[in-house]
Amino acid sequence: MLEHGGRLAQIATLSGIPVAQWLDLSTGINPHAYPVPMLNAEVWRRLPEEEDGLAQIAARNYGAAPATEVLPIAGTQAAIQALPRALVTLSAATTAPMRVAVAHLTYNEYAHAWQQTGHVVAPYPHARLVNAAVTADVVMLCQPNNPTGEHLSLSDVASMAATLAHRGGWLVIDEAYADATPALSALPHIAAADWPHVIVLRSLGKFFGLAGARVGFAISAPVVINALRDELGPWPVSGPARAVATQALRDTVWQSDARAVLHAMAAKLDQCLAHRLNVKPAGAALFRWFEFQRADALHAHLANAAILVRKFAAPLGGKPSLRFGLPANDQQLARLDRALEQFQ
Repeated sequence: MLEHGGRLAQIATLSGIPVAQWLDLSTGINPHAYPVPMLNAEVWRRLPEEEDGLAQIAARNYGAAPATEVLPIAGTQAAIQALPRALVTLSAATTAPMRVAVAHLTYNEYAHAWQQTGHVVAPYPHARLVNAAVTADVVMLCQPNNPTGEHLSLSDVASMAATLAHRGGWLVIDEAYADATPALSALPHIAAADWPHVIVLRSLGKFFGLAGARVGFAISAPVVINALRDELGPWPVSGPARAVATQALRDTVWQSDARAVLHAMAAKLDQCLAHRLNVKPAGAALFRWFEFQRADALHAHLANAAILVRKFAAPLGGKPSLRFGLPANDQQLARLDRALEQFQ
Protein backbone atom coordinates (compact mmCIF):
# COMPACT_ATOMS: atom_id res chain seq x y z
CA MET A 1 0.00 0.00 0.00
CA LEU A 2 1.28 3.46 -0.89
CA GLU A 3 2.03 6.09 1.74
CA HIS A 4 -0.38 8.98 2.22
CA GLY A 5 -0.87 11.81 4.67
CA GLY A 6 -2.73 11.15 7.88
CA ARG A 7 -2.12 7.75 9.53
CA LEU A 8 -1.98 9.67 12.81
CA ALA A 9 -3.01 6.72 14.99
CA GLN A 10 -0.13 4.64 13.62
CA ILE A 11 2.37 7.45 14.09
CA ALA A 12 1.15 8.12 17.63
CA THR A 13 1.66 4.46 18.51
CA LEU A 14 5.17 4.39 17.05
CA SER A 15 6.19 7.67 18.70
CA GLY A 16 4.55 7.08 22.07
CA ILE A 17 2.93 10.53 21.83
CA PRO A 18 -0.88 10.33 22.23
CA VAL A 19 -3.01 11.34 19.24
CA ALA A 20 -4.55 14.23 21.17
CA GLN A 21 -1.15 15.92 21.51
CA TRP A 22 -0.37 15.98 17.78
CA LEU A 23 -0.87 18.86 15.38
CA ASP A 24 -1.63 17.03 12.14
CA LEU A 25 -0.63 19.13 9.12
CA SER A 26 0.10 16.12 6.92
CA THR A 27 -3.02 16.31 4.75
CA GLY A 28 -4.55 18.93 2.48
CA ILE A 29 -7.96 18.71 4.16
CA ASN A 30 -9.91 21.76 5.32
CA PRO A 31 -9.43 21.94 9.12
CA HIS A 32 -12.87 23.58 9.33
CA ALA A 33 -15.09 20.84 7.94
CA TYR A 34 -18.60 21.45 6.73
CA PRO A 35 -20.95 21.09 9.74
CA VAL A 36 -22.63 17.74 9.24
CA PRO A 37 -26.39 18.01 9.81
CA MET A 38 -28.60 15.69 11.81
CA LEU A 39 -29.86 13.12 9.31
CA ASN A 40 -33.29 11.64 8.87
CA ALA A 41 -33.18 8.08 10.24
CA GLU A 42 -34.58 6.78 6.93
CA VAL A 43 -31.25 7.32 5.16
CA TRP A 44 -29.75 4.66 7.42
CA ARG A 45 -32.52 2.15 6.78
CA ARG A 46 -32.96 2.41 3.03
CA LEU A 47 -30.65 1.55 0.17
CA PRO A 48 -29.13 4.67 -1.43
CA GLU A 49 -31.46 6.33 -3.96
CA GLU A 50 -29.77 7.38 -7.20
CA GLU A 51 -32.79 9.56 -7.98
CA ASP A 52 -32.24 11.77 -4.91
CA GLY A 53 -31.03 14.70 -7.03
CA LEU A 54 -27.40 14.61 -5.82
CA ALA A 55 -25.94 14.26 -9.33
CA GLN A 56 -27.96 17.24 -10.59
CA ILE A 57 -26.97 19.39 -7.60
CA ALA A 58 -23.31 18.52 -8.17
CA ALA A 59 -23.63 19.36 -11.87
CA ARG A 60 -24.95 22.83 -11.03
CA ASN A 61 -22.39 23.41 -8.30
CA TYR A 62 -19.46 22.49 -10.53
CA GLY A 63 -20.79 24.04 -13.73
CA ALA A 64 -20.79 20.73 -15.62
CA ALA A 65 -21.43 21.00 -19.36
CA PRO A 66 -24.75 19.81 -20.83
CA ALA A 67 -22.88 17.12 -22.77
CA THR A 68 -21.83 15.43 -19.55
CA GLU A 69 -23.23 13.15 -16.89
CA VAL A 70 -22.25 13.22 -13.20
CA LEU A 71 -21.67 10.01 -11.26
CA PRO A 72 -21.39 10.12 -7.44
CA ILE A 73 -18.54 7.85 -6.36
CA ALA A 74 -16.82 6.80 -3.12
CA GLY A 75 -14.21 9.54 -3.32
CA THR A 76 -12.00 10.24 -6.32
CA GLN A 77 -9.82 7.31 -5.29
CA ALA A 78 -12.57 4.94 -6.40
CA ALA A 79 -12.50 6.39 -9.92
CA ILE A 80 -8.70 6.43 -10.05
CA GLN A 81 -8.68 2.68 -9.39
CA ALA A 82 -11.56 1.85 -11.73
CA LEU A 83 -10.69 4.04 -14.73
CA PRO A 84 -7.87 1.84 -16.11
CA ARG A 85 -10.32 -1.04 -16.53
CA ALA A 86 -13.22 1.15 -17.65
CA LEU A 87 -11.22 2.93 -20.35
CA VAL A 88 -9.79 -0.29 -21.71
CA THR A 89 -13.34 -1.41 -22.47
CA LEU A 90 -13.83 1.78 -24.52
CA SER A 91 -10.47 1.71 -26.28
CA ALA A 92 -10.43 1.15 -30.03
CA ALA A 93 -6.75 0.24 -29.81
CA THR A 94 -5.23 -3.22 -29.57
CA THR A 95 -4.82 -5.05 -26.29
CA ALA A 96 -1.29 -3.64 -25.97
CA PRO A 97 -0.65 -1.69 -22.76
CA MET A 98 -1.68 1.95 -22.91
CA ARG A 99 0.90 4.70 -22.44
CA VAL A 100 -0.03 6.86 -19.47
CA ALA A 101 1.60 10.23 -18.74
CA VAL A 102 1.77 11.55 -15.17
CA ALA A 103 3.70 14.36 -13.50
CA HIS A 104 7.02 13.51 -11.82
CA LEU A 105 5.69 14.63 -8.46
CA THR A 106 1.95 14.19 -8.05
CA TYR A 107 -0.61 12.01 -6.28
CA ASN A 108 1.13 8.63 -6.33
CA GLU A 109 -2.05 6.58 -6.78
CA TYR A 110 -2.29 7.61 -10.46
CA ALA A 111 0.80 5.69 -11.54
CA HIS A 112 0.06 2.84 -9.15
CA ALA A 113 -3.44 2.22 -10.51
CA TRP A 114 -2.29 2.08 -14.13
CA GLN A 115 0.80 -0.02 -13.40
CA GLN A 116 -1.27 -2.49 -11.38
CA THR A 117 -3.41 -3.10 -14.46
CA GLY A 118 -0.46 -3.67 -16.77
CA HIS A 119 -0.07 -0.30 -18.46
CA VAL A 120 3.10 1.73 -19.06
CA VAL A 121 3.51 4.92 -17.02
CA ALA A 122 5.80 7.72 -18.18
CA PRO A 123 6.63 10.59 -15.78
CA TYR A 124 6.94 14.16 -17.09
CA PRO A 125 7.62 17.55 -15.55
CA HIS A 126 4.19 18.97 -14.79
CA ALA A 127 4.46 21.75 -17.38
CA ARG A 128 5.37 19.24 -20.10
CA LEU A 129 2.20 17.19 -19.75
CA VAL A 130 0.90 19.37 -22.58
CA ASN A 131 3.53 17.80 -24.86
CA ALA A 132 2.72 14.33 -23.57
CA ALA A 133 -0.76 14.57 -25.09
CA VAL A 134 0.82 14.16 -28.55
CA THR A 135 2.07 10.62 -27.83
CA ALA A 136 0.31 9.28 -24.72
CA ASP A 137 -2.93 7.31 -24.70
CA VAL A 138 -3.92 8.77 -21.32
CA VAL A 139 -2.78 11.90 -19.48
CA MET A 140 -3.44 12.10 -15.74
CA LEU A 141 -3.59 15.78 -14.78
CA CYS A 142 -4.01 17.04 -11.21
CA GLN A 143 -5.31 20.63 -11.42
CA PRO A 144 -4.04 22.20 -9.17
CA ASN A 145 -1.36 19.61 -8.62
CA ASN A 146 -0.88 17.81 -5.34
CA PRO A 147 1.60 18.52 -3.73
CA THR A 148 3.23 21.30 -5.79
CA GLY A 149 0.16 23.42 -6.53
CA GLU A 150 1.21 23.79 -10.17
CA HIS A 151 -1.56 24.26 -12.70
CA LEU A 152 -1.71 24.50 -16.45
CA SER A 153 -3.47 27.34 -18.20
CA LEU A 154 -7.06 26.57 -19.13
CA SER A 155 -6.20 27.09 -22.79
CA ASP A 156 -3.48 24.45 -22.50
CA VAL A 157 -5.91 22.05 -20.82
CA ALA A 158 -8.47 22.58 -23.58
CA SER A 159 -5.75 22.02 -26.18
CA MET A 160 -4.70 18.76 -24.49
CA ALA A 161 -8.31 17.60 -24.46
CA ALA A 162 -8.69 18.27 -28.18
CA THR A 163 -5.38 16.59 -29.04
CA LEU A 164 -6.19 13.45 -27.09
CA ALA A 165 -9.75 13.30 -28.42
CA HIS A 166 -8.46 13.51 -31.99
CA ARG A 167 -6.10 10.60 -31.31
CA GLY A 168 -8.66 8.52 -29.41
CA GLY A 169 -6.92 9.02 -26.05
CA TRP A 170 -8.21 10.32 -22.72
CA LEU A 171 -7.51 13.25 -20.44
CA VAL A 172 -8.29 12.61 -16.77
CA ILE A 173 -8.40 15.83 -14.72
CA ASP A 174 -8.40 15.45 -10.96
CA GLU A 175 -9.82 18.68 -9.55
CA ALA A 176 -9.92 17.54 -5.92
CA TYR A 177 -8.30 20.83 -4.86
CA ALA A 178 -10.11 23.15 -7.27
CA ASP A 179 -13.07 23.98 -5.00
CA ALA A 180 -11.10 26.59 -3.10
CA THR A 181 -10.15 28.27 -6.40
CA PRO A 182 -13.02 27.57 -8.82
CA ALA A 183 -11.41 29.59 -11.62
CA LEU A 184 -8.93 26.72 -12.09
CA SER A 185 -11.66 24.27 -13.11
CA ALA A 186 -11.49 23.07 -16.70
CA LEU A 187 -15.17 22.11 -16.79
CA PRO A 188 -16.42 25.22 -18.63
CA HIS A 189 -13.56 25.10 -21.12
CA ILE A 190 -13.84 21.63 -22.67
CA ALA A 191 -15.52 21.53 -26.07
CA ALA A 192 -18.65 19.37 -26.31
CA ALA A 193 -17.07 17.19 -29.01
CA ASP A 194 -14.14 16.33 -26.72
CA TRP A 195 -16.13 15.15 -23.70
CA PRO A 196 -16.15 11.43 -24.61
CA HIS A 197 -12.38 11.65 -24.08
CA VAL A 198 -12.27 13.79 -20.93
CA ILE A 199 -13.04 12.72 -17.36
CA VAL A 200 -13.10 15.29 -14.54
CA LEU A 201 -12.98 14.14 -10.92
CA ARG A 202 -14.21 16.22 -7.99
CA SER A 203 -14.17 15.51 -4.25
CA LEU A 204 -15.92 16.58 -1.05
CA GLY A 205 -13.02 15.31 1.02
CA LYS A 206 -10.64 18.26 0.68
CA PHE A 207 -12.43 21.62 0.53
CA PHE A 208 -15.47 20.48 2.51
CA GLY A 209 -13.29 18.59 4.99
CA LEU A 210 -15.44 15.47 4.64
CA ALA A 211 -12.72 12.95 3.78
CA GLY A 212 -14.28 10.31 6.01
CA ALA A 213 -17.58 10.44 4.12
CA ARG A 214 -15.86 9.15 0.95
CA VAL A 215 -17.85 11.19 -1.56
CA GLY A 216 -16.64 12.35 -4.95
CA PHE A 217 -17.89 12.73 -8.50
CA ALA A 218 -16.84 11.61 -11.95
CA ILE A 219 -17.96 13.93 -14.75
CA SER A 220 -17.75 12.82 -18.37
CA ALA A 221 -19.80 11.81 -21.39
CA PRO A 222 -22.52 9.21 -20.73
CA VAL A 223 -20.57 6.46 -22.54
CA VAL A 224 -17.64 6.88 -20.14
CA ILE A 225 -19.88 7.20 -17.09
CA ASN A 226 -21.69 3.99 -18.04
CA ALA A 227 -18.39 2.11 -18.30
CA LEU A 228 -17.30 3.49 -14.94
CA ARG A 229 -20.67 2.62 -13.39
CA ASP A 230 -20.26 -0.98 -14.56
CA GLU A 231 -16.84 -1.16 -12.89
CA LEU A 232 -17.97 0.35 -9.59
CA GLY A 233 -21.21 -1.58 -9.23
CA PRO A 234 -24.36 -0.49 -7.41
CA TRP A 235 -24.50 1.91 -4.44
CA PRO A 236 -20.94 3.27 -4.56
CA VAL A 237 -21.92 6.03 -2.09
CA SER A 238 -23.88 5.35 1.09
CA GLY A 239 -27.25 6.98 1.74
CA PRO A 240 -26.02 9.05 4.72
CA ALA A 241 -23.01 10.28 2.75
CA ARG A 242 -25.29 11.27 -0.14
CA ALA A 243 -27.53 13.23 2.23
CA VAL A 244 -24.59 15.14 3.71
CA ALA A 245 -23.14 15.82 0.25
CA THR A 246 -26.46 17.17 -0.99
CA GLN A 247 -26.67 19.72 1.80
CA ALA A 248 -23.01 20.73 1.53
CA LEU A 249 -23.22 21.37 -2.21
CA ARG A 250 -26.38 23.43 -1.79
CA ASP A 251 -24.79 25.63 0.89
CA THR A 252 -23.10 28.20 -1.33
CA VAL A 253 -22.84 30.73 1.51
CA TRP A 254 -20.69 28.32 3.55
CA GLN A 255 -18.56 27.66 0.47
CA SER A 256 -17.90 31.35 -0.12
CA ASP A 257 -17.02 31.96 3.52
CA ALA A 258 -14.75 28.90 3.60
CA ARG A 259 -12.75 30.11 0.60
CA ALA A 260 -12.04 33.41 2.30
CA VAL A 261 -10.90 31.69 5.52
CA LEU A 262 -8.65 29.22 3.69
CA HIS A 263 -6.91 31.82 1.55
CA ALA A 264 -6.34 34.05 4.59
CA MET A 265 -4.72 31.21 6.59
CA ALA A 266 -2.64 30.16 3.58
CA ALA A 267 -1.23 33.70 3.41
CA LYS A 268 -0.39 33.61 7.13
CA LEU A 269 1.32 30.24 6.75
CA ASP A 270 3.35 31.58 3.82
CA GLN A 271 4.58 34.45 6.00
CA CYS A 272 5.55 32.07 8.80
CA LEU A 273 7.47 29.71 6.50
CA ALA A 274 9.21 32.55 4.69
CA HIS A 275 10.27 34.18 7.96
CA ARG A 276 11.50 31.05 9.74
CA LEU A 277 12.94 29.05 6.82
CA ASN A 278 13.65 31.69 4.17
CA VAL A 279 11.58 29.81 1.59
CA LYS A 280 8.94 30.92 -0.89
CA PRO A 281 6.12 28.36 -0.63
CA ALA A 282 3.93 27.35 -3.53
CA GLY A 283 0.91 25.07 -3.35
CA ALA A 284 -2.87 25.35 -3.36
CA ALA A 285 -5.22 27.05 -0.91
CA LEU A 286 -5.39 23.94 1.29
CA PHE A 287 -1.65 23.27 1.54
CA ARG A 288 1.73 24.92 1.07
CA TRP A 289 4.74 23.19 -0.49
CA PHE A 290 8.40 23.99 -0.93
CA GLU A 291 11.69 22.32 -1.79
CA PHE A 292 14.10 22.17 1.13
CA GLN A 293 17.52 20.56 1.21
CA ARG A 294 17.22 19.71 4.92
CA ALA A 295 13.73 18.26 4.58
CA ASP A 296 14.59 15.09 6.51
CA ALA A 297 15.95 17.05 9.48
CA LEU A 298 13.03 19.47 9.56
CA HIS A 299 10.48 16.67 9.26
CA ALA A 300 12.10 14.85 12.19
CA HIS A 301 12.37 18.04 14.26
CA LEU A 302 8.69 18.79 13.83
CA ALA A 303 7.74 15.20 14.60
CA ASN A 304 9.65 15.45 17.89
CA ALA A 305 7.42 18.45 18.64
CA ALA A 306 4.34 16.35 17.75
CA ILE A 307 3.74 18.26 14.51
CA LEU A 308 3.17 16.04 11.49
CA VAL A 309 3.87 17.30 7.97
CA ARG A 310 4.35 15.43 4.70
CA LYS A 311 7.82 14.80 3.27
CA PHE A 312 8.57 13.95 -0.38
CA ALA A 313 11.74 12.40 -1.74
CA ALA A 314 13.74 14.31 -4.33
CA PRO A 315 12.82 13.59 -7.96
CA LEU A 316 15.61 13.29 -10.51
CA GLY A 317 17.60 16.50 -10.50
CA GLY A 318 15.48 18.04 -7.75
CA LYS A 319 15.48 18.55 -4.02
CA PRO A 320 13.41 16.87 -1.31
CA SER A 321 10.31 18.81 -0.39
CA LEU A 322 7.74 19.30 2.33
CA ARG A 323 3.99 19.91 2.27
CA PHE A 324 2.26 21.70 5.14
CA GLY A 325 -1.50 21.52 5.57
CA LEU A 326 -3.25 24.57 6.99
CA PRO A 327 -3.39 25.17 10.74
CA ALA A 328 -6.97 25.51 11.95
CA ASN A 329 -6.39 28.79 13.81
CA ASP A 330 -3.83 31.31 14.99
CA GLN A 331 -3.03 29.21 18.08
CA GLN A 332 -1.99 26.25 15.95
CA LEU A 333 -0.01 28.57 13.67
CA ALA A 334 1.80 30.00 16.71
CA ARG A 335 2.68 26.48 17.85
CA LEU A 336 4.16 25.74 14.44
CA ASP A 337 6.01 29.05 14.45
CA ARG A 338 7.64 28.26 17.80
CA ALA A 339 8.78 24.85 16.55
CA LEU A 340 10.24 26.35 13.37
CA GLU A 341 12.04 29.01 15.41
CA GLN A 342 13.78 26.24 17.33
CA PHE A 343 14.95 24.46 14.17
CA GLN A 344 18.69 24.86 13.65
